[in-house]
Amino acid sequence: MEPDISFIASLIGDSARARMLTALMGGKALTATELSIEADVTPQTASSHLSKLVEGKLVVVRKQGWHKYFQLQGVEVAALLEQLLNISSINLYSTISTGPSDNRLRNARVCYDHLAGELGVMFYDSLLANNKITENNYEASLTAGGRAFFGSLGVNFNQLDKAKRPLCKSCLDWSERRNHLAGSIGQWVLTDIFSKGWAIKDLDTRAVQFTQHGLKQFCKLYRMPFTPSQKALV
Repeated sequence: MEPDISFIASLIGDSARARMLTALMGGKALTATELSIEADVTPQTASSHLSKLVEGKLVVVRKQGWHKYFQLQGVEVAALLEQLLNISSINLYSTISTGPSDNRLRNARVCYDHLAGELGVMFYDSLLANNKITENNYEASLTAGGRAFFGSLGVNFNQLDKAKRPLCKSCLDWSERRNHLAGSIGQWVLTDIFSKGWAIKDLDTRAVQFTQHGLKQFCKLYRMPFTPSQKALV
């Protein structure tokens, strides 16, 4: 039996389900009630939509005590949604600036589990310029120097090499329309940023807000210049 593209397309094509999936792009598990608010539908309607998304393997449900939480199935689903955001933005806003109107989201945001936005693209460009990654046909690969560099920062390659996920993957940025870094290294970097207290994720959006100290340390570590458009928390 051949894969049925139309089935997946119909799941994503519904406006309420599309808003739910976009809300889950932040990587955070959300309840059916929270997703019903995001989609502007009743809780009963939200439950019906979520059942279809779970059945279609776009979303997984996790139980914690009496509560149920929903998350995207994985990075493949997140990558598909990011590509659809890019395509829909081109079609609807070809004469207007791309990406979100919120400057915080444009500056830095979570793309499922890695850093996106202006800072994400600057980070990717710096890795290229400093020979930590290479790019061939828009696909990123970790260099020997990059492997040594990230190993010195604490990346456990013994663990990552066993995973099916690629170490590096280029991801076309929704707002910048240039690549930012996904893959296991992209996930590790974002987790490291949060664990060091350099930035926090906005509670209501995908925005990542750096502290002034954190922004300086992030740019210093990855040899990125400051620009006037960069925003930081006081």
